[in-house]
Amino acid sequence: MANRILVATACLVVFSTGWGIAAEVADWRSWRGPLGNGSVEQGTYPVKFDANTYHWRTQLPGKGCSTPILLNGMIYLTSPAEGNDALVCYDIQGAEKWRAAFGKENAGKHRNGSGSNASPVTDGTSVFVFFKSGTFAAVDLNGKVRWKTDLVERFGKDTLYWDHGTSPVLTEKYVIMARMHQGESWLAAFDKVTGDMAWKVARNYSTPTECDHGYTTPVVITHQGKESILVWGAEHLTIHNASDGHVTWSCGNFNPEANKLWPAIATPVIVGDMVVIAYGRNDRGTPRLHGIRLRGNGEVTSTNHVWKRDDVGTFVPTPVAYKGRVILVRDRGEVASIDPATGKTVWEGTFPRNRANFYASPLIAGDKLYAPREDGTVFVASVANDKFEVLSENNMDESVIGSPVPAANGILIRGEKHLFYITSGK
Repeated sequence: MANRILVATACLVVFSTGWGIAAEVADWRSWRGPLGNGSVEQGTYPVKFDANTYHWRTQLPGKGCSTPILLNGMIYLTSPAEGNDALVCYDIQGAEKWRAAFGKENAGKHRNGSGSNASPVTDGTSVFVFFKSGTFAAVDLNGKVRWKTDLVERFGKDTLYWDHGTSPVLTEKYVIMARMHQGESWLAAFDKVTGDMAWKVARNYSTPTECDHGYTTPVVITHQGKESILVWGAEHLTIHNASDGHVTWSCGNFNPEANKLWPAIATPVIVGDMVVIAYGRNDRGTPRLHGIRLRGNGEVTSTNHVWKRDDVGTFVPTPVAYKGRVILVRDRGEVASIDPATGKTVWEGTFPRNRANFYASPLIAGDKLYAPREDGTVFVASVANDKFEVLSENNMDESVIGSPVPAANGILIRGEKHLFYITSGK
C-alpha cells in the first residue's frame, strides 16, 4: 500500500488585518507544514523585501533557531527569554500575547545553534515544545503549562556533537520524541493530555564515528494501513508502529564504505511511495542521495533501494516536496529538482555564490522558492513550470536559520533578533 503522510485538515481562519482587508490564514502546525513537505501551492507571496521593508517586525526575547508555527491566526515560537527556555505567542499583528517560561536555557555551541532549535508542534489544543536543556512540555493556548518533564534528567544527557535539532511530532494519541546519538538511542511516545510515557523503544546501531548522531525529525505516515512513524538516523531508515513503537520495516546500507563523521541532519521527504534520503557530506564534496520505496514489511535493505546518486545532495537543509518533485537547496546555494521515482535531475540552478552557507530548510509557496542563507540573505526564485529563475536577493541584516512560513499571502521570517512578517504590499 502506498504511504501517505498523516495530516489533519488545515483549517482556514479569517481575521481582520491591520490594513483594513480580510485574509485567510492556513494553519501551519508544525515545522514542515500541514503536509509535512515544506510547501503550499495556493496563494500569492512577496518577492522583494529587506530588513526595512516589511508589514511588521517584532523584537524577539532571545536567539533561537526554531521555526514558528501558526494556529487560528496566532503565532507560536520557542526562544530563550531572560535566560530561560520559553514559548512565546504573538498575534498576526506581531503583538506578544503571552509567554510560558520554563527552566534555565542550555545555550547552543554552534554559531548557528541555540537552546531553542526544536520547533513547536500543535494539535489545536496544546502546543508541544522541546529544548536542548531537556525540558519537554505541553502548553495550552492561553499559555498555561499542562505538563512538563525533563528528558535529560530522565534519560541522561545527549552526546550530540552539535546542538539538538529533532522536533517533536504528533500521532493521533501521542507526542513523539527521538534521540539518536552515541550511546543509548531511543524513540518514545508520550500521552498528549497527561505527558505520561506510553512506550519507549531502543534504536541502537553500530556505526562509524559520529554516524550515529541524528538531528532529523520523525515523519508520521500510514504504512500497511496503520499509523506509523518513519525515523531516519544512524544509517538506518525504520518504520515503527505508532501504538507501541515496534519496528515493522527497516532499511540499511546507506554508508557501505563506512565513511566517518556522517551525521544525519536533513529530514526525509516523501512523494507517493518513495522517500528521498539526503546523506553524506555535501559540504565536503561527498554527497549521497537515495531513493527508497516504502513498501513491504520487515528487513527490506536488499529490495527497496531504487536509486542512488553520489553527485548531488544536501547536508543541512531538508528538501522540499512540491508538485511531484523533490527540490534540494544545497549547502553552498546550488538548487536541483529531482524526480523521486527515478532520481534523475529535472532542472538545476544556483543562487549567487558567497562565503556563507545555507542552513535553513527552504519553503515553496505559490511557485516561489524561499531560501535563507545563514548571513540573513533570503533568496526568492520561481520554480513554476519546472523552470528555475532567481527573482530577488533580500538582505534581512541578521542571521536567518529557521524556515520561512507562509501566512495569509505573506511570509514569516524568524531572524536572530526579530520576527518579520513580509507581504507583497510592503
